[in-house]
Amino acid sequence: MKAMWKNGLMLLAVVLLVVLPLLFVNGEFGGADDAAEGVITEIDPAYEPWFKPLTELPGETESMLFALQAALGAGVIGYTIGLLRGKQDKQKLNDQKN
Repeated sequence: MKAMWKNGLMLLAVVLLVVLPLLFVNGEFGGADDAAEGVITEIDPAYEPWFKPLTELPGETESMLFALQAALGAGVIGYTIGLLRGKQDKQKLNDQKN
């Protein structure tokens, strides 16, 4: 099988993995904080939090910060893998010269 076909099939699989759940899963995409708050209120309705947040950020800002955190993490992982791969290639090149 040619590389172009393999790449095309992998791309199709990724697209299907993203699109199919959005089409066939009917539900709310809520956060873990909201779910935990609901369970705590169900267990003990009189529960009072120990402290309050310093500020309430809009949902868009929270999403942006989460995406930024994910991007930074992916950047660090990518840099580390690239650095290790470069060292490995350099070592192989030095071994071939000797």
